[in-house]
Amino acid sequence: MLQLPKRSVNLLYGSTVNVMRRLNNTSQKWYSLQQTTTTEINRKHRFDTYDQPLMKTSVPGPRSKELLQKLKHMQDVSAIQFFTDFQQSKGNYIVDVDGNRMLDIFCQIASLPLGYNHPKLAQALLNPDNTAVLINRPALGVCPPAEFPNQLHQSIIDVSPPGLKNVTLMSCGSCSNENAYKLGFIWYMRKKRDGKLPTKEELESTLFNKSPGSPKLSVLSFEGGFHGRTLGCLSSTHSKAIHKLDIPAFDWPTAPFPKLKYPLESFQKENQLEEERCLDKVKQLINEYEKKDCPVAVIVVEPIQAEGGDNHASASFFRQLRKISKEAGAAFLVDEVQTGCVATGYMWAHESWQLDDPPEMVTFSKKMQLGGIFHKDEMRVDESYRIFNTWMGDSSKLILLEAILDYIKQEDLISLAKESGKVLQSGLEKLEMKYPSIVSRSRGMGTFCAIDFVDSQTRNQIIADLKNNGIMAGSCGELAMRFRPALIFEPHHAELFIDAFDNILSKY
Repeated sequence: MLQLPKRSVNLLYGSTVNVMRRLNNTSQKWYSLQQTTTTEINRKHRFDTYDQPLMKTSVPGPRSKELLQKLKHMQDVSAIQFFTDFQQSKGNYIVDVDGNRMLDIFCQIASLPLGYNHPKLAQALLNPDNTAVLINRPALGVCPPAEFPNQLHQSIIDVSPPGLKNVTLMSCGSCSNENAYKLGFIWYMRKKRDGKLPTKEELESTLFNKSPGSPKLSVLSFEGGFHGRTLGCLSSTHSKAIHKLDIPAFDWPTAPFPKLKYPLESFQKENQLEEERCLDKVKQLINEYEKKDCPVAVIVVEPIQAEGGDNHASASFFRQLRKISKEAGAAFLVDEVQTGCVATGYMWAHESWQLDDPPEMVTFSKKMQLGGIFHKDEMRVDESYRIFNTWMGDSSKLILLEAILDYIKQEDLISLAKESGKVLQSGLEKLEMKYPSIVSRSRGMGTFCAIDFVDSQTRNQIIADLKNNGIMAGSCGELAMRFRPALIFEPHHAELFIDAFDNILSKY
């Protein structure tokens, strides 16, 4: 067996300790600042070290361009915007390797709950009680650590959606949805068998991808929806053709998603008719696929179609959709990968629908740091290894999530999302009225907002201009710019962005 010399081990350990000490010193400086400012309720910048953007070069700068040249010899770099200096990035501000500091309202594709280098998270990682699971990543499905039950309850289950007290952990959003589809299929066939064991024919035929063991079942999804890039998820994803091109797909039904007109109060009747049209199509497709001997076992929907363009529907639409799923005997799956964890002003966006009966399943990831499926008792599988992988989540991410959720409660970040969201949405509405030939259809829940542009070319150029003026934003759909700030995004950050956006729009 290979053994490192004792000196090498000591050097390695010493280097690790030094890195952790530097991280601790940085976090403690911010933590000291934060402890001082959080007691001053009316003072701005209570979550930030930096108070404004600072630009030194255009983006990408020379150092980023140099690194792009190196990386492109090893992988595709077409989506990379710049390289990040993660040590210097703090709070709501991202800093690139050229020293450009930007207010980040995109936050690593909506996945940073507390911004950059939050001291609570640094403290959690520095806690010596957590070292063992950081070094020895547990396979949670077979050998979980002793603290796992309490940790799971205090983090995930404590914030579970109403009526869903079971959870199956995954690593990302795509694998959460992929396995939720499998859960739905297993549940559907178990009902069909009336609880009986699978037959010998089913067990033998499934090994060759044949029926009856591999039955014809379908997932109903919506135009504009995005549920991931794994094979099953791609068959229910309909946001961009390039995501799906050249990849075989299942013959599953796709229903239209409402295309609402804004402002909502001016188009109530039109929007009601549009939602009824879409619901009628859902019923029609369920009947069609039943006749094709490919019944709908799962209906999947996002509370807000994020990647597809931040498309909204009313709570009434979703309540009626839930009713349709029950009548059809299909599992109702709510994909909260992007909308979950506070940004909408709710822990889970679908809570705003006030459903009489919870969904069978709710998936999560992004701001929750790991993936997973909340589900009802009836969705549990009877046999081991059917919904399974090596890791079944990630203990290190649970450590972070526990600290994140504790901080959300401590600082009442749900209320902050609502407060900052009002400022952001109000500012967008004013700019929409001021520049009607450029922007329209501002919309949102909490800070989960978007606005449309006259065309995609103008949208893309303005996002680039914002970046060079110290604002990191993102796009979605054909025309939208989306806002996905951290949960520590405050009203003054919204005002800072609106001022910068106004200044750029005035030049078009």
